[in-house]
Amino acid sequence: MTVDELAEIVSGRVVGDAGTRIERISDLDCAREGEVAYIDNEKLFDAATESRASCLIVRDGAEAKFTDRTVIAVANPKLAFALAGAALHPAVRREPTIHPTAVVAETADVALTAYVGPNVCIGEYTHVGAYTRLEAGVVLGSNVTVGDDCVLHPNVVFYDGVSVGNRVILHAGVCLGADGFGYVRHDLGYQKFPQIGTVVIEDDVEIGAHTCVDRAALGRTRIGRGTKLDNMVHVGHNCDIGERVVIAAQTGISGSVVIEDDAVIGGQVGFGDHTRVMKGAVIGSKAGILPGKIVRPGVWWGIPVQPLDEYKRMNAHMNRLPQMRDDIKRLEKELAELKKRSTDYAE
Repeated sequence: MTVDELAEIVSGRVVGDAGTRIERISDLDCAREGEVAYIDNEKLFDAATESRASCLIVRDGAEAKFTDRTVIAVANPKLAFALAGAALHPAVRREPTIHPTAVVAETADVALTAYVGPNVCIGEYTHVGAYTRLEAGVVLGSNVTVGDDCVLHPNVVFYDGVSVGNRVILHAGVCLGADGFGYVRHDLGYQKFPQIGTVVIEDDVEIGAHTCVDRAALGRTRIGRGTKLDNMVHVGHNCDIGERVVIAAQTGISGSVVIEDDAVIGGQVGFGDHTRVMKGAVIGSKAGILPGKIVRPGVWWGIPVQPLDEYKRMNAHMNRLPQMRDDIKRLEKELAELKKRSTDYAE
């Protein structure tokens, strides 16, 4: 693409040679001729001046710093760079085919434009939408629905009755619809509570490798439109995760948790059951949320989770504990000496 064409895609303004041809995106330090890089920090201006990139994406107003370079000025350089990357490196589309080693039930409905890779298994009455890719080893149970333009990477597994919307990306080893962890204690041990619900994944969701989303005991477990889950996240049964939520790696979410739209969850966060995270909440990494807790809008951190300002104050006190212990020992010693003097004086 030419710089001018890229500028139109990212809604930017060109300064310099608009006809320069760009083949790919690149890191600022490694960029070469025919590549585009971005700068969103003034600290990188010197490195950008030395970069061999054919074009730089910069913030509006910064173009004056690069008078001898071809640049695209935009409001948000990182977002523009991402859009340029999507345009220059479009997703792979495989030729429609069903691999000879695939096992497809006679009652399955597979779109003519879909790709079904080696050793894929598709169950009874399952639907696979247009231009969807099922890579090697994908297993779809019975009565499953997969929408259009989805990508299921190797060894993704759907249990029976799972439903997935359009443009969903599931990375290797994702498991949707396994039984939830639900048991009733009795005299002889544990009786499994029925796990007969379903999982619903809405449009434009992306789920990282080896993430598990359990089916509902009764009803559904839902992942809302545009939500992004990182690798190795666990979503328990009957959870309801809203739209445009982001959840980082190794987070564990117990059953019946509600996470409202636009929440941000850091890595390794642990959720007790029946908690609610309200819209606008940001939860920092390794936080712990007790069962039934309501996390309101704002930034939260710590175990148990608390507003960030409170966490910082508590952390500051914790760091002073050794000094406080020494102070207390000194005060105890002084108090003992004062008592002794008082006793001696009384005698």
